[in-house]
Amino acid sequence: MNKITYLLVFTSLFCLSNVNGQEDSLSFDGVIEGPDESEFVEDVFSSTRVINGHSTEMLNKKILEFRIEHRFGDLAGSNGGAQQMFGLDQVSDIRLAFEYGITDNLNIGIGRSKGNGQPYRSLIDGYGKYRILRQKRHGMPISLVAMGTMAFTYMRASSDISQVSAFPSWQHRFSYSAQLHISKKIGSWLSLNLSPTLVHRNYVAATDQNTLFALGGSTRFAIGSTMGIVLEYYHVFGDSKQRTTNYNSLGVAFEFKTFGHNFTINLTNSTGFGESQFITNTYTDWLKGQFRLGFSIGRKISFGK
Repeated sequence: MNKITYLLVFTSLFCLSNVNGQEDSLSFDGVIEGPDESEFVEDVFSSTRVINGHSTEMLNKKILEFRIEHRFGDLAGSNGGAQQMFGLDQVSDIRLAFEYGITDNLNIGIGRSKGNGQPYRSLIDGYGKYRILRQKRHGMPISLVAMGTMAFTYMRASSDISQVSAFPSWQHRFSYSAQLHISKKIGSWLSLNLSPTLVHRNYVAATDQNTLFALGGSTRFAIGSTMGIVLEYYHVFGDSKQRTTNYNSLGVAFEFKTFGHNFTINLTNSTGFGESQFITNTYTDWLKGQFRLGFSIGRKISFGK
């Protein structure tokens, strides 16, 4: 997977730096033409999420979004195949969430997920997301968003003190992440996003690390104004001898939107939701058929201007 990471980083940095003179030769999808022409580039991504991770998109002020996210079991491999209806008979994780735009540049959210059991179940998560820069048609070449997340598990503690889920103290039930998302839309059909991420878990196994750095990269290929193909990959950096059973999160998705709704159908090797789950606790491998079908639905509700 190292080659994928390097390719994403190189492509993103090249495109983010190669900004002069592009506005005269490229048109940007979603920019309103006419008397009320917007100075901002719209729809860099079609949703606040890419697949597992966030994008630089924000909910507008006084917009509430209700999200339903579902992930099935393995399509193939020892736990998939026809006997499991290619994963449809199983559920890896389910998440329900409410997210809200306090302002156009400040969003918050809270959600609850079943958890994939590796090592957590019964998770409550929350996040705050602030847009620092927004790409403009003429001028600012990128969008920049900072965000922080927190997750808490209220699962019953294991009686086996050798397990991470033993939770000797209540503080051990928390995990956190801090991220920057840097994106750029090029023309009307290509968007790129780079996501340096720090994940900290208060309690981990003796062979793991509390704090890990990961670099995410994603891209969207627009199909018209309402559909797109999305790719996402997160590479975790750390001592490989300590993390021999973990895999990097890789996903591909088809997305489309209607008035007030966003739909995403994805394939990914990640079984859980949230940065402290899919970045640090992905134990399944694409090459072994351990990837699964998933979907997300977002419904926006306006509470006035």
